[in-house]
Amino acid sequence: MPDDITRLSATELLGLYRRRELSPVAATRAALDQIDARDAAVNAFCLVRGEESLAAARESERRWHAGEPAGLLDGVPTSIKDLLLTTGWPTRRGSRTIDAAGPWPEDAPAVARLREHHAVLLGKTTTPEFGWKGVTDSPLTGVTRNPWDVSRTPGGSSGGAAAAVACGMGPLAVGTDGAGSIRIPASFCGIVGLKPTHGRVPVYPPSAFGTLSHVGPMTRTVADAALLLDVLGAPDARDPLALDRQAPVSGDLAGARVRGLRVAFSPSLGYVQVDPEVAAAAADAAAALEAAGAHVTLADPGFERPIGAFNVIWNTGAAKLLDDVPAGRRALVDPGLVQAAAEGGRYTALDYARAQYARAGLGIAMGAFHEQYDLLVTPTEPIVAFEAGAEVPAGSAEPRWPSWTPFTYPFNMTHQPAATVPCGFSAAGLPIGVQVVGPRHADALVLAACAAIEQALPWRDRWPG
Repeated sequence: MPDDITRLSATELLGLYRRRELSPVAATRAALDQIDARDAAVNAFCLVRGEESLAAARESERRWHAGEPAGLLDGVPTSIKDLLLTTGWPTRRGSRTIDAAGPWPEDAPAVARLREHHAVLLGKTTTPEFGWKGVTDSPLTGVTRNPWDVSRTPGGSSGGAAAAVACGMGPLAVGTDGAGSIRIPASFCGIVGLKPTHGRVPVYPPSAFGTLSHVGPMTRTVADAALLLDVLGAPDARDPLALDRQAPVSGDLAGARVRGLRVAFSPSLGYVQVDPEVAAAAADAAAALEAAGAHVTLADPGFERPIGAFNVIWNTGAAKLLDDVPAGRRALVDPGLVQAAAEGGRYTALDYARAQYARAGLGIAMGAFHEQYDLLVTPTEPIVAFEAGAEVPAGSAEPRWPSWTPFTYPFNMTHQPAATVPCGFSAAGLPIGVQVVGPRHADALVLAACAAIEQALPWRDRWPG
């Protein structure tokens, strides 16, 4: 066991609890101490409930000592992105337009599952207002920063969650992903993030961004991501699009799963300019899969950049968000969100129908692609983390955030599972991630490939700060 408890994974913590070599109280105190020590610099949390966390940890300790643990995460410190409803805790979504007084009478499905499995809930992590963009700053909570270099962004919109996990402020976090919002910050902060198959983790209340939106795990290890997915992926009647219970994935990560797989490695999707350091690290990840027995082929999926259709769907969602804000409070909203909503408000119903038709075509194309290839591997981002507080990198020719994350949002449009796993570092010491995409319902296969990359390219001995 390392001297620093905060560097232990959830899987390792549970093993230590089982052997009575560590208490959930000690693990929770360590996570809270880390928040006290580091969160002033990174701004990952917008709400911390230390006394509630410790009370829950003491109950967990009692169960473990009695030999009666309850659930898969009993006593594991976990954080929740502040887009997810949490009973008794304000869910302000990074917005000054939401009254913290509530009431707050219910849990989102993911939070309810965490409670059922007795995770220790530490608090809520920061998000841009309503999760609208791929970096994390908001009028309510200010700028969240990357723990590897606090002058840089952690990405977004689950940037607080990624920064928290990277800093050791609890090994597990739950994020949301409407266009890359799990994978972007996971890549920039050097952790694992999974956007599951749509419907695998129920969503409630419905997102203004519709079926682009997913909920999923953010962790330090692939094994932890699989474990958390098994917890979150239970049906919930409040989501009419939720899938039936799926087979567990946490016991299905063996290296043998990778042997013989047909893997397409697409360094650019055929149209993306990629930083050379990122390209080299992603190629190393593809080589690691080949060394593990996969058949890796250079191949692009063959679709054109779908930014036009995506922008119509996303900005229409932004318009719906603003439509729900009382007119007297709209001056409090992030100006960038106001601009996106204004653009969305100019689209016609026919524009939206055309975008959805293009989206369906993209899904059909990827379905055909996966008849030939079991998995697609790409860089997660074409760049490393850039300046904190900016929506786009300095010198960008385009003003809006989707311009620099071309590898992520297409697979929200297609409902496919897509995960990012660390695969290297830039010369400046910034993390680089590689993305693994699978056909719908192939979450276990995606995570197995990520596990093979993780094993071949060890990175866990490197920590920020």
